[in-house]
Amino acid sequence: MDAVVNLCKRRGFIFPSGEIYGGFRSTYDYGPLGVLMLRNVKDAWWRSMVQLRSDVLGLDAAILSSPKIWEASGHLSNFTDPLVDCKKCHERWRQDQIGTTCPNCGSGQLTEARAFNLMFKTHVGPLEDDATVAYLRPETAQGMFVNFLNVLNTSRKKPPFGIAQIGKSFRNEITPGNFVFRTREFEQMEMEYFVPPEDSDSWFQYWLEERFNWYLDLGIEKSKLRIRHHDKEELSHYSRGTADVEFLFPWGWGELEGIANRGDYDLGAHTKASGEKLEYYDQGQNTRYFPHVIEPAAGATRAMMAFLLASYTQDEIEGETRTLLKLHPRLAPYKIAVLPLSKKPELAELSIEVLRPLQNLWMCDYDETQSIGKRYRRQDEIGTPYCVTVDFQSLEDGAVTVRERDTTSQERVKIVELTSFLQSKLS
Repeated sequence: MDAVVNLCKRRGFIFPSGEIYGGFRSTYDYGPLGVLMLRNVKDAWWRSMVQLRSDVLGLDAAILSSPKIWEASGHLSNFTDPLVDCKKCHERWRQDQIGTTCPNCGSGQLTEARAFNLMFKTHVGPLEDDATVAYLRPETAQGMFVNFLNVLNTSRKKPPFGIAQIGKSFRNEITPGNFVFRTREFEQMEMEYFVPPEDSDSWFQYWLEERFNWYLDLGIEKSKLRIRHHDKEELSHYSRGTADVEFLFPWGWGELEGIANRGDYDLGAHTKASGEKLEYYDQGQNTRYFPHVIEPAAGATRAMMAFLLASYTQDEIEGETRTLLKLHPRLAPYKIAVLPLSKKPELAELSIEVLRPLQNLWMCDYDETQSIGKRYRRQDEIGTPYCVTVDFQSLEDGAVTVRERDTTSQERVKIVELTSFLQSKLS
C-alpha cells in the first residue's frame, strides 16, 4: 500500500489536495497521469455499460436538486451512521466500525451513539433560511429515477432498459481513510436497469455476473475478487437484495461495487411524493406497473485504486529490481511513449513526425531526457504498454524499435507500418 501511495505522489497520479496549506483531510487532486487513468476507467465503464449495448441510455443530472427528492427517497430520515465520541481523546468514530474501544487511544469511554446524517447541506440564493436549503447529492441514482418518464418518453424504450450516469457524489463521512478508498467527495458510475417485476431476480443475477467479469476483463486476478451477499440486517431500506463485488485490499476485503435489487421502492416513493405516476404502460397487455430496478453502482476513484494495486509488480531485469504497473492497455494513462535516442535535431524532428499520427489515436508521451534505460524504467513504472525508440538507424532504414512493457521484448517496425502494428496490439 505504501509503495503504491508513494508512486502515485512521485509520478503524478494523485496528490493531497491543498498540500501547500497542509492539505485538507481526505481530499485528493488527480495529477497529469491520474486524470488520464481515471478518465480511462470511466470510459471503460461507459463503453461496457452504454456504448456496446442498445438497451442502456446515458444521463447527466444536476448535483444540486430539490430537497423534496431526498425527502421522498428516504435520505433525510435513513441516510445516517451511528456516531460516537471518545471521552478521553475526543476523536469521533462510526460505532459500527470500532466496537467498544477507541482505535486511537484504546479507551472504552465512549459516548452513547447518535444518528449522524451524511448529506452535505448548503443554501441556494443570498439568504440562509429554511426556504433556501439544498443538499449536495450523496448518490447519482435519484437523478435517474426522477427523470424516468423523461427518458422513457423521449427514447421510446420499454423494460428492460437502463439509464446510466457518471458523476460526483458527496458524503460527509465520519471516518474517511485508506487513501482514496473512502473520501467525502468521489465519483460514481451507476446504472438503473428497469425491468418487469417478475424478471427482477434473474436480471439481478445477470448484472452481478456482468459486473464481476468487467473487473476480470480489465486485468484483476480472480483470486483478488469475490462476491459477497448482504445479510438481511445489512440491507438498505430500499433493497430486496444486495451483493458487493469486493477486492482484496492490503487491509482486507473491501467493496468495489454494489449491485442491488431496489424493487419498485424509488419509482413508488417519487410517485407518492410528486403526484406524477412514474409507471410503464404495457400496450400489449393493457397494464400499468412500476418497473423494478436493478442497480450496479461502482466508485470510479475506488476502482482506479484497485486497478493500481492489482497491477503493481516488481521483477528483476539484468540484476536490477524493476517496478512496473501491468495495467490493461485500456486503462494505462499513456498507451505509447515516443523516445528519441538522442536530443540531436535530426532525431528530434523524425521523432515528432512519428509522434503526430499516434497522437491522433492515443494518448502518448514524448520523453527525450536521461538515458534510454532510465526512460524505459519510468514508462514501465507508470504503466505505458509500448515504447517507440527512434535511433540513428531510423534515419537510414525508416524503422523504429517497439518495446513491450511486460516482457521487455523489442521488435523493429517500419514507420509507415507503425500505426497499424500498434493498433493490432492495443485493440
